[in-house]
Amino acid sequence: MEHTEVKAAEDSLASVVRPSFLVRRWQSFRADLADPDGTVAMIARILRGNYKTHWKGYTLSFFFLFIVAGMTSLSAWIMSSVVNQIFVKQDKEMLVLLSCAVVGIFVVKGAATYGQMVVQSRIGNRIVAENQNRFYDRILRFGLNFYNERASGEMIMSISAGANGIRSVIDTLVLSVGRDFVTLIGLVFVMVYQAPIMAVFALVVAPVAIMFITRLVKRIRSIARAEFTSGIAIISIIQETVHGAKIVKAFGLGDHMRTRMSDAVGAVEKRANKISQLQARTSPLMETLGGVSIGLVIFYAGWSTISAGKTPGEFMSFITALLLAYEPAKRLARVQVGLAESLVGVRALFSILDHPVSVTENDENPALKLTRGRIDLDDVTFGYRTSEPVVHGITLSVEHGKRLALVGPSGGGKSTILSLIQRFYDVQKGAIRVDGQDIRTVSIDTLRQHIAFVSQDVFLFSGTARDNIRIGRLDATDAEVEQAARDAFAHDFIMNLPNGYDSTVGENGVQLSGGQRQRIAIARAILKNAPILLLDEATSALDSESERMIQAALDKLVEGRTTIVIAHRLATILTADEIAVIEHGKVLESGTHAELVRKQGLYEKLYRYQFAEDPALERQSA
Repeated sequence: MEHTEVKAAEDSLASVVRPSFLVRRWQSFRADLADPDGTVAMIARILRGNYKTHWKGYTLSFFFLFIVAGMTSLSAWIMSSVVNQIFVKQDKEMLVLLSCAVVGIFVVKGAATYGQMVVQSRIGNRIVAENQNRFYDRILRFGLNFYNERASGEMIMSISAGANGIRSVIDTLVLSVGRDFVTLIGLVFVMVYQAPIMAVFALVVAPVAIMFITRLVKRIRSIARAEFTSGIAIISIIQETVHGAKIVKAFGLGDHMRTRMSDAVGAVEKRANKISQLQARTSPLMETLGGVSIGLVIFYAGWSTISAGKTPGEFMSFITALLLAYEPAKRLARVQVGLAESLVGVRALFSILDHPVSVTENDENPALKLTRGRIDLDDVTFGYRTSEPVVHGITLSVEHGKRLALVGPSGGGKSTILSLIQRFYDVQKGAIRVDGQDIRTVSIDTLRQHIAFVSQDVFLFSGTARDNIRIGRLDATDAEVEQAARDAFAHDFIMNLPNGYDSTVGENGVQLSGGQRQRIAIARAILKNAPILLLDEATSALDSESERMIQAALDKLVEGRTTIVIAHRLATILTADEIAVIEHGKVLESGTHAELVRKQGLYEKLYRYQFAEDPALERQSA
């Protein structure tokens, strides 16, 4: 038999023995259960991490929901007595009693609904807050590699959509089980009790609805994931516009950024419309199936009353239960759809919570025992993940109270050395020691507590000038903050701000000049008063006059401290105890200024080049 014939026979056999709908649903459920990223696993994890903490509040919420469900079923049940006793038998005593009973049912239902909404809202708000705090606490324990690889827009979207998604999932489950499912069970009981045959007609629509909804869920999940990604793009574009406002305007990028934003917003709108369209498909289905059921029931009820002489009370109760069951049934039909959309953000949040903590942020090691503050780099080699090593076998030492200057062409690895000393990254070979202790074996917090760092890329937090200086030591008094500002020659310009030290500096200090931001950064380093000082082009953003003032402050600051300073302007490091020339990640030469000039190597070339540009350099050298 030819291969094609065999294949055709197999396909024919498969079509005959194809699993039934229920079998396929069971197989799908088992596969989802085994998938750690599947709906069942996600819901189980959400409940383990959140429901157990708030079970008392949710128990109270369920209590109120059961009352609501019971009152809804009772309102359908009582319709039998209302019709038979009031409209058929015309019993005046029952008229008053049943009217009061109906009022009482709906008063109790309203009060229980209010109680449930208040309780569940408070729990939901608490869950959002807890998960946002968990998220933030987690990302603080990641190293710089994590931040370099993740867009800030992704993290903002994850913490917002993820935390609210967890709340939405739990709320959906609680309302679906505690209100809709229990209400539906109660109303079905009323229908079966009052008219069993009509109940059969009414309930045959359920399998059809389940089959339809199952097909929608898979499509909504993929669209919601794409919508989440487009939402990240919107946040990223806004951040780029705010932080890069000068570049956007200087290069006339308004139309370009507007087009990017329009495309991103359009993509979100398109996918949101698609999700709404898919969700809305449940309505015509339920309306049609519900209309067919109600029509059949009314026909049978009418025929039984007219031809079979049955009382209308039972049928009225049945029809009331059927009509009341429509809304909870429709909400239950949409549960899977809503869960599929909410879980997209939850998965993004969990992916970050599950990301392993960086070894560089481990604080379980013993505290650093600082005696003098000597720093040793022993055959240190390091490279970033996507490049060749940028530091090759560097060996350097800085004694307590001494100043080591790192100079050389840009991109040589100087700033990387300062990052390794602060253990933002771990060395790949060799070791860095402080007072003989490998920094990989000590508490990272105690290591960084003993280091003051001033970068050429100054970052200021949103807040006041006083707040940004106090970051150096959070328990510092106002007097200490102001003294640090004076030592950094920042006091005068701060006092000229509208509210002095209480003036806001704007996002990342946008309301200050580059030199002013630099002096704020130097002031908080002075306030920290750490025994180890790392300066990465600390005077790069200053004019000549400010540089001289800051250099005087730094000269005073470095006294008695272990200092490593990176400088391109050699005038600032002529008096350093040792100068190391770094190029291509290696130490080419080292020594004092005078020794390096006599060697006539790379340092002497850099010095002569800057001397030609700045004759004052020769006077300082002399």
